[in-house]
Amino acid sequence: MQTTHFWHQLHLRRAKVIVLSVLLQCAVAKSNAQGYFGLTNNPGSDEKLTSYGFFLSVHTASYQLRYSPEFLNPANVANNAIHSIYPKFTPGFSLGFIGILRFHDQVNLIFTPKIGFYEYKVDVNYFDGAGTTNPGSTAVNTSPGIGYRSEELVNEATMVELPVVFKYRSMRFNNTRMYFIGGGSYLFNTKAQEEINIDPIVTTKRDFKVEAGMGFEIYFKYFKFAPEIRFSHGINNLYVADKTVPEIRDAISSLRRKGVSIVLNFQ
Repeated sequence: MQTTHFWHQLHLRRAKVIVLSVLLQCAVAKSNAQGYFGLTNNPGSDEKLTSYGFFLSVHTASYQLRYSPEFLNPANVANNAIHSIYPKFTPGFSLGFIGILRFHDQVNLIFTPKIGFYEYKVDVNYFDGAGTTNPGSTAVNTSPGIGYRSEELVNEATMVELPVVFKYRSMRFNNTRMYFIGGGSYLFNTKAQEEINIDPIVTTKRDFKVEAGMGFEIYFKYFKFAPEIRFSHGINNLYVADKTVPEIRDAISSLRRKGVSIVLNFQ
């Protein structure tokens, strides 16, 4: 009799039992998921005064070119052979280390020394029959009737860069944060200036640039992963006119570096 009564009561409350079982399973699954993605792991990791990491980056870089007044002057016979000059974006990569100084939970100072591998390509379009052969250039004949031909000039550079940026982060939401960065970088070419002087377009050895970007911090069990997009723009005029080949020397007024990077940070 008691057994019959028990099963009768269970039948009446079957819907409640099923609902409670489902809720319990969801709670357990949520707890496991949070632990897997790092929500409950190392909760004090962001409270350290200093922390470290490394990063890998791919970028596309180019020169920002400004024509000289002499090039735009039709009376200047020296530049009459040149139709136009076009810098091109070219891919490269870099790698380095991360040093973080914590000022506040949402404000950090980041130092990211790195070495970057760059190619700066410039297409110089000459009127048909004009032009010169420069070190690192690749001549390309245009189709008949166009009236000019192109030479691709390539400057290869291995740069040591020392960026210092401020990082402002949002409040942590579950296992993610959004952040913004801004700052500057000092960089120098690993080649001596004497070697740089034989490039088709000669530039200075050292430079400064401003950097800005944004990204996300994603917390895992044992580390933090932060994909980021970063924009940079050079401050200095890099162009060394008196060392550049005479055919294009007076056509250019200034050159500045610019680039876009995708950075994968591991901390």
